[in-house]
Amino acid sequence: MTVVQVDTEVTTGSPPPPERRRRGVPKSLWNALSVVLGVGVWWGFSLTGFDIPAPPEVLKRGGELIADGTLADDVLASLGRVLAGFVLGVALAIPVGFLMGWYGVARGLLEPWVQFFRTIPPLAIIPLAVVLMGIGETPKIFVIFLASFLACVIATFQGVVNVDKTLINAARVLGAKDGTIFARVVVPASTPFILVGMRVGLGSSWATLVAAELIAAQQGLGYRMQSAQLYYDLPTIFVGLISIGVLGLLMDRVLLLAERRLTNWQERR
Repeated sequence: MTVVQVDTEVTTGSPPPPERRRRGVPKSLWNALSVVLGVGVWWGFSLTGFDIPAPPEVLKRGGELIADGTLADDVLASLGRVLAGFVLGVALAIPVGFLMGWYGVARGLLEPWVQFFRTIPPLAIIPLAVVLMGIGETPKIFVIFLASFLACVIATFQGVVNVDKTLINAARVLGAKDGTIFARVVVPASTPFILVGMRVGLGSSWATLVAAELIAAQQGLGYRMQSAQLYYDLPTIFVGLISIGVLGLLMDRVLLLAERRLTNWQERR
């Protein structure tokens, strides 16, 4: 009979040190790499026969527009229109969305109209806006306002109706009145939805800008791009596109920062 001897190891010492957290590549480096790759692809297309200007050509044209002050004037004009329409749209969308989500009567009265106008592109409102409001700044700001309002009101409404009913019932059991429940439960729980709606509304505002500046504009990035189209001035069109993209990205990052500060109680990946 064979006896199998098993040696046992007695561990005497401190537990093994915890594994070091592996540091990943910073997000900013990935962003920079993405930009470099994007410019490289763009440059490659311009060299392979596609009728688009190369990055140096667009950079040169951008420098010329900056030097004579044209780009700064256009940026200020477009930014003013977008901010005015966007702020007005959000300021009205949030209370309307809360009313629709919290009160059944308001939902029944307002939701059909919101859904109706949501299916109509804001660009289709331009002819009516010109007839009713003239050719000044008002119709331009109005169509941008409409684009941001419709995106944000739906997000706010969804945020209110998606609040966990258990939280509301628990607050009522503890004796909280409707006003307290709304301020302490519904508003915080809806904030992530509202901020997402604001980001979507901001994108819609910039997307509507070019068409809004069709209305007898004399300055603006959209106006400059449309004027350049008549002369087949592709570098100027690209300067306008890049300017809109950069401004929209910076404004979106501001909203993203606000979202992180206001919803830091949420778990994130």
